[in-house]
Amino acid sequence: MSIPTQIFFLERVSTPIGRMLILSDDRRRLRAVDWEDFETRMHRLLRTQYRKQAIELRDAAQASPARRALEAYFDGEVHAIDSLEVATGGTDFQRQVWRALRGIAGGEPITYGGLADRIARPKAVRAVGLANGANPIGIVVPCHRVVGADASLTGYGGGLHRKRWLLDHEDRWRARRLADAEAA
Repeated sequence: MSIPTQIFFLERVSTPIGRMLILSDDRRRLRAVDWEDFETRMHRLLRTQYRKQAIELRDAAQASPARRALEAYFDGEVHAIDSLEVATGGTDFQRQVWRALRGIAGGEPITYGGLADRIARPKAVRAVGLANGANPIGIVVPCHRVVGADASLTGYGGGLHRKRWLLDHEDRWRARRLADAEAA
C-alpha cells in the first residue's frame, strides 16, 4: 500500500527582511510561508501536518496568487493578503486558532489571552500559543500580530527582528490609512 503524495509548488521571493519561501498546491491555495533561513522548520511543520502523506516540492512554473499578494503586502498594501485562499493540515483546535488569526486586522496586535477569548477558550492561553507557533502560513495567517500580555514581543518562528519589522510595517500602513481617512 503506497502513501499518497502531496505536491506543493515552491517559490523563493526576496523581501526587505530576507528570502521568503511560498508553497502552494495544485489548486493555487497557499500551504506554507516561511523564511529561507528557517527552511528546516518549514519542512518539520509540513511533516507534522501531513503525517499520512509524502510531500514533494517542485519549483513553481509561474507566480502564484500568494506570491503576487505577498509582494503587494511588502510594497505597502497590507490588505492584499486578506482574501488569499489557504489550506492547512493541523488539528481542529489549531485550525480554529489559525482562522481567528486571520481576523486580526493589520496594525492592531492582540495578546495571546485576547486571542483565546476570541475563540471562546479564555483558559487555553498556552494552547493558543502552541497553535500560534505551529502556524505554517506566516504573515497571511498573521501569527506575528500576537504579542505578550504586556504588549512585549514574544516568539516568532522567523525571528523577533522580522516580527518587529512586520508590526512596524503594518502600523505605518494603518497610520497612513487613518490620515487619508481624516483628510477625505
